[in-house]
Amino acid sequence: MSIKTCALAISIALLSTSAFAAQPNRIKQFDAWGVYSYGAGTAKNCYVLSVPVQQQPASVSHGDNFFLVAPQTGQSGLMPQAIMGYSLKEGSKLTVTIGGDTFTMIPKENAAWVRDPQREPELVAAMRGGSDMTVKAISARGTDTSYTYSLKGVSAALSAVSNCR
Repeated sequence: MSIKTCALAISIALLSTSAFAAQPNRIKQFDAWGVYSYGAGTAKNCYVLSVPVQQQPASVSHGDNFFLVAPQTGQSGLMPQAIMGYSLKEGSKLTVTIGGDTFTMIPKENAAWVRDPQREPELVAAMRGGSDMTVKAISARGTDTSYTYSLKGVSAALSAVSNCR
């Protein structure tokens, strides 16, 4: 749980509008996926991020939604995370579908992580091999939402993030 707590802290820092928060810098864009960093020196953190190309239902305000993948501090591997522009329904599950593969994410407030951390590498591999990804969620108000992300450029962005310093 400490990794997820750390990821939540990163999410808050990434999305904070406070003047004191570290402002992310886009290093490079690879089609639909960008490589970003924040911090400096040994405290520099990097991640890849994309925004949905389609949001459903069209009749609701979705806020800013992101899907990011970040290296895990002090560990090998990458941690996928969904960040929504609204609070997620407590006790619900998000589903991520890429081709025939489906992954379950567990929400906390406005972010979600892969339920089984051992499946994180499978999700990242599916992202590298897929063309698009669908994330389905339920808002705290009970609205079923769906987001489609292009996976074009994700492999190049993930390769670049491993060299981010």
